[in-house]
Amino acid sequence: MTKAIFPGTFDPIHYGHIDIALRAARLFDTLYVAVYDRPLKSLLFSPEERISLVKESFQEANVEVIGYNSLTVDLCKQVGASVIVRGLRVFSDFEYEFRMALANNRLAPDIDVVAFITSEKHTFLSSTTVREIAALDGDVSSMVPPHVIDALDVKLKKIGDEKRHGYSSSLRD
Repeated sequence: MTKAIFPGTFDPIHYGHIDIALRAARLFDTLYVAVYDRPLKSLLFSPEERISLVKESFQEANVEVIGYNSLTVDLCKQVGASVIVRGLRVFSDFEYEFRMALANNRLAPDIDVVAFITSEKHTFLSSTTVREIAALDGDVSSMVPPHVIDALDVKLKKIGDEKRHGYSSSLRD
């Protein structure tokens, strides 16, 4: 029985993440979507909010959602997973993922990394893009499920206009 982990911050989860997870779930006996709670970047949603959004995204799927705050390879060992699933959108993703795979292999040679090439319609999609467009009141309905749109609306209204518009840098022009 092969178990795999699809780790990420999922801030927020989007259709690109969901596509990769559903495709991976078809290949592995168990797929854990693992929501990392201590990244070295600022996040819009708390770990609990992100876990909730991810769980709601996979209600009908053969996917287990867990949170974690350790090395991904340590989480793999904890749950008995032998595979880390990653997604590749563009060439720059490959370089980053290649280095991470080598580092993980150094830490845990018995854990493999499987990279899925994103579906063409999701190549532009990132959580940062979703947050920036939503912060500027743009339409993200083709990028995220309805429950994520609702959560973005609530969160961005709570932050307020001053901080909210400070969230974006690249899509204003």
